[in-house]
Amino acid sequence: MEEIRIHKWSIRLPKSRPLRILVGILLIIGGIFGFLPILGFWMIPLGLTILSFEIPLVRRWRRRFVVWLRRTWENRRGARQRKAAEAQEAEKTPPAR
Repeated sequence: MEEIRIHKWSIRLPKSRPLRILVGILLIIGGIFGFLPILGFWMIPLGLTILSFEIPLVRRWRRRFVVWLRRTWENRRGARQRKAAEAQEAEKTPPAR
């Protein structure tokens, strides 16, 4: 694994496995101090993503999160579509007298 691709962005990783683990841990530690000016809370998910390619337990957490996120996204999208269809039906039917 030489890089992580997220949509159109790619992040190059070191070729050494211990160095990748170290980078992931350092990103998580830096993210904990995200309230400081240079560091940010965005470092935590990035560090976990890097570690998920090296540590099976973190990989399972990431996969569960992705499945949960997709399910939630599809449920919300389906609810919006049902609501829009109901609104269209309400417009078609004449008001009761």
